[in-house]
Amino acid sequence: MIKEYAALKSTPLKTGSGFVRPVQILPERVKLASSALDVMTDLSKVSVVSVRAKTSMDKANAKMIRYGVRLLLVLDDNDQVVGLLTATDVLGEKPMRFLQNMGGTHADIMVRDIMSTQRELEVLNIADVKTASVGNVVASLKKAGRQHALVISEGADGKQTVCGLFSLTQIARQLGAQTETFELARTFAEIEAVIAQG
Repeated sequence: MIKEYAALKSTPLKTGSGFVRPVQILPERVKLASSALDVMTDLSKVSVVSVRAKTSMDKANAKMIRYGVRLLLVLDDNDQVVGLLTATDVLGEKPMRFLQNMGGTHADIMVRDIMSTQRELEVLNIADVKTASVGNVVASLKKAGRQHALVISEGADGKQTVCGLFSLTQIARQLGAQTETFELARTFAEIEAVIAQG
């Protein structure tokens, strides 16, 4: 015998309705000894902003501005990570070098022409990150000379999945540094100044 279930009451959707987006609330302030997880963007809680390798550089830049991010994961047609595009890639020397070597105009530049490719990317393992401190992450970024680091989890089959990311600018803000610059050396110097005061 099938038990009877009452239908739920429904109402029309109102104009101007939004929708729930995943959100991660990181601590406002951290110390170098704080857990690295306190400064990691957790991709199970926050949607990563991505772009296809065949997208124009200008469209990718507009997407970064629209979402208020300085990094896009670059995906192929199978949603596999093939690279990383940062604001520094777009606004730095890479576009000019590409045009000098290949010719064309600014509008001709594609994400794939200036991104850091998958082969160039070093990643941190989530197992190591879980036991690391903010200081370990800052030291890793400084050693690599990078503004960002991807965090991966690795399956039993050895397949990697990007599950988080670190941003030096975000870390500097959480440490209390007044970062107005996105220049790598200055950001590290500002972090070191905050540490010296503490």
